[in-house]
Amino acid sequence: MALLLGGAVLLLLLALLRGFERADVATLKSLLVWMLALGGAVLALLLVLTGRGGLAVSGLLLFGPAIWQRWRGAGQGGSAQGSGDTGPPPQAGGRMTVEEAHAVLGLAPGASEAAIRAAYLRLMRKAHPDNGGSDWLAARVN
Repeated sequence: MALLLGGAVLLLLLALLRGFERADVATLKSLLVWMLALGGAVLALLLVLTGRGGLAVSGLLLFGPAIWQRWRGAGQGGSAQGSGDTGPPPQAGGRMTVEEAHAVLGLAPGASEAAIRAAYLRLMRKAHPDNGGSDWLAARVN
């Protein structure tokens, strides 16, 4: 019986690892936040059940404002910090015109190649999803 249970747990872990490979950073952050929230709720419940309700209340008073702000922001259709993912997803196969490219980079038409490269690098540092930027904007810049 223990061998079957161990095999089932191993298969579950392998399936979770495969899911993590395909997940983006925002999904993993959201999963971590949910895990921490559920862990905190279970800890608060255990503290109350064991007669240490004062610790549970003090923890809620300490972390309550941050939890409330994040929950209120999520109820309005986004996180409290703002994800920056605005705009429609890029169209498959749709190429950007030269004028659109200059507008995205914030350059005037006829800019030099060096100015285009500098503007591209500056914008990608801000817009890259690994730095908390927008997936949509990074895709459009590329």
